[in-house]
Amino acid sequence: MIPGDALLDAFINANILFIVAFSLWRIARLGLDRTGLKHAYTTQLMLLNTVFLAILFSPFLILGLTAVQNAILGQRINFTLSDMVVAYYLNGGFEMKASEFADMLVLRETFTADVMRAGSWSTLAVIVVFVAGVVVGIVRLVFSMFCLHKIVSASYGWRELGRVKIRLSDRTLVPFSTRGLWSYYVVIPTSMLTNPEDLKVSIAHEFQHLRQGDLEWEILLEVLKPFFFLNPAYHAWKRQIENLRELSCDQQVLISGKITAKSYCNTLLSVCQQTLRRDRTFVIAVPKVTLVTADRSALRDGKMTFLEHRITTLFDARKLRHPKLAFAVVILPLMAAVMLTAMALQSPGDWSHDRLMLSTVVNLERLDEINRLSTFGRSR
Repeated sequence: MIPGDALLDAFINANILFIVAFSLWRIARLGLDRTGLKHAYTTQLMLLNTVFLAILFSPFLILGLTAVQNAILGQRINFTLSDMVVAYYLNGGFEMKASEFADMLVLRETFTADVMRAGSWSTLAVIVVFVAGVVVGIVRLVFSMFCLHKIVSASYGWRELGRVKIRLSDRTLVPFSTRGLWSYYVVIPTSMLTNPEDLKVSIAHEFQHLRQGDLEWEILLEVLKPFFFLNPAYHAWKRQIENLRELSCDQQVLISGKITAKSYCNTLLSVCQQTLRRDRTFVIAVPKVTLVTADRSALRDGKMTFLEHRITTLFDARKLRHPKLAFAVVILPLMAAVMLTAMALQSPGDWSHDRLMLSTVVNLERLDEINRLSTFGRSR
């Protein structure tokens, strides 16, 4: 069984990695914009998803790397942030009392130990807030899944294509797709039966989501959301994936050549008008992927809505010539940076030469303080 402090360490590292990785992604996005890959949405979505998995599996990757080091070199190579800071301090990088610096180095270990044993009122408050947030998030998720189940259960079977079931609903105004344990569901408003063009666009859009595996990613993001509710980088990451998957889906549907950009835009605008009619049950029902949603906050603030952005980018839909090459060029440095950060965040292993030197300096500093106090006492 994995110790509780190890789980807490891994959770803290994952939160830090999300912040670091999202910052690196913003930088990479600027580079993509400048190299003509601004509209390579499918490649960008694959990049984000791959880095996301790397963050989640980083503890296991680090364990594997440590095992390889022990097997080949017979020891673990220490590459931790604390070791680098200690070396920089001993080389005169900055001025600070050695005892204060040593106390600063163990702040995280002290906090982790306090949380594990709920040793103070402050750590107990942190635990209560976190547990309450997780519980609220899980209750919200379960209730949302219940609402989604009600909508799907109340719909009518129309067509079946293998594991994909197309259903008609009187309770929703927006086409969406979701899944169960085995089957996939594409739910279409019954009103669309009178508009063949909108029906064609909606089905093509939702089927593209299924081909891209967007439902599985949405489920994963929603399941993890209660645990990372305090991390703004996680919410920003989730919004970025949601936006990219819609842009990628739009692009791939148009590239197929079966639907014109005009028909696609008309359908988006028509469905968006329907979503402006507030449907509380539909809004909170997750996990699902929809054709379009109305961005009311942007309308209130006078900003460009995501729907406007989707429509303007529809006319830039073009097939990337070498998507695998572009993916490899960007993912390699991103993965290297994420893994190096994950290694740097690990707790230091055995006592290194620098740490022994720091301990010696701390002891000498404390001995000097004792001697100074003793001399001061005798002089009186």
